[in-house]
Amino acid sequence: MKPTLHTMKNIFLLFWFFFTLLGFGQVNAGYAVVDAKMAAIPVNATTSTEAIAKYINTNFKTQTDKIRAVFYWTASNISYDVPGMYKVNFDETVSEKIAKTLKTKKGVCIHYASVFNDLSQKIGIQSYIIEGYTKQNGNVSNLAHAWTVAKIDNKWYVFDSTWGSGYVNNGKFFKKLNNNYFKAEPTKIIVSHIPFDYLWQFSNYPITNNQFYEGKIQINKTKKYYDFEKEIVKHNGLSEEDKLFASADRIAKNGLKNAMIVERYEGKKKRLAYIKYNSNIEKLNAIVNEMNEAVVMLNDFIHYRNNTFKPALPDSEISIMIDAPREKLAKCQNEIHKVGSVGNENAANVASIKKSISKALAQAEEHAKFVDAYLSKSKIARKTMFFKVAQFRVR
Repeated sequence: MKPTLHTMKNIFLLFWFFFTLLGFGQVNAGYAVVDAKMAAIPVNATTSTEAIAKYINTNFKTQTDKIRAVFYWTASNISYDVPGMYKVNFDETVSEKIAKTLKTKKGVCIHYASVFNDLSQKIGIQSYIIEGYTKQNGNVSNLAHAWTVAKIDNKWYVFDSTWGSGYVNNGKFFKKLNNNYFKAEPTKIIVSHIPFDYLWQFSNYPITNNQFYEGKIQINKTKKYYDFEKEIVKHNGLSEEDKLFASADRIAKNGLKNAMIVERYEGKKKRLAYIKYNSNIEKLNAIVNEMNEAVVMLNDFIHYRNNTFKPALPDSEISIMIDAPREKLAKCQNEIHKVGSVGNENAANVASIKKSISKALAQAEEHAKFVDAYLSKSKIARKTMFFKVAQFRVR
């Protein structure tokens, strides 16, 4: 989303909005020292986030100074890419976004947020990229937005280095550092920034999308208490699949108020389906690999049986030779029925794999019966039991 534009139109609203914004961020004269050091960073120390982070860690000690350095560098050195506002490459990886932004020194909100977040993490500060939408002067934007949150001295703050870098007027970007979006209190900046997922409101009483539209952002303690700190810890322990599922659920619960929210909700559902599909393919491939290993072991046993159990092995080892592939195949047969959808295009392959497992397992069971009978007989009687057996082939 493009940065805030302050105009002279509607002076009363602007005046009110300006004073509201003053409560968002933290402006401190002490930051002048940090800003000056970051303004003096050598060019060769800005070619990668690793280099910038090293410079920050070398020159600053406290978390507040370090995060200020991140904000100042990001907001001061990246210009808003107005022509690229509607040309976001959704296939671009985070690493590609960062590399491109450092090279061109321009980007849109997701590029600012990606650089900020990567720098924060590289200097040892817990941070996240947050996606949501915004409201300015009472008007909800129709463009999604991205910003960053970071935990400084055990407290969460919002950092919007996009809006903090300047503003757009008549299709042109004007750079002007805006400290209102540095270290903003989550419960205050909620007046203009609402995450799609209410987990990232950092509130024990998160507001709904309807309340955001209506400007009803006051803390309402009659609501059920929400322990967001506990939920963030829980979130961090989830798999990507479970994170997507939980996030989509929270987005839906908070109300699919506009097209941006619906799009993000549907996007998470599609991503979840994609991950599940790939996970199922991986599970299926693992089963096929184990089946193939079992078939090799089974054929080794058949070869040994056709050689009339020569060279001689202890009875226990002969049992293991057939029990091992039989157990693997039984496991494969059990696991393949737990695999979810892998698409209609793979249905025939799955059916063929199931058939091969069943046939191999049936043959392994027959050989196991032979071994049981063999081991129950005397050494003389055992010699009369052998006849040639065909090896198993997967078809």
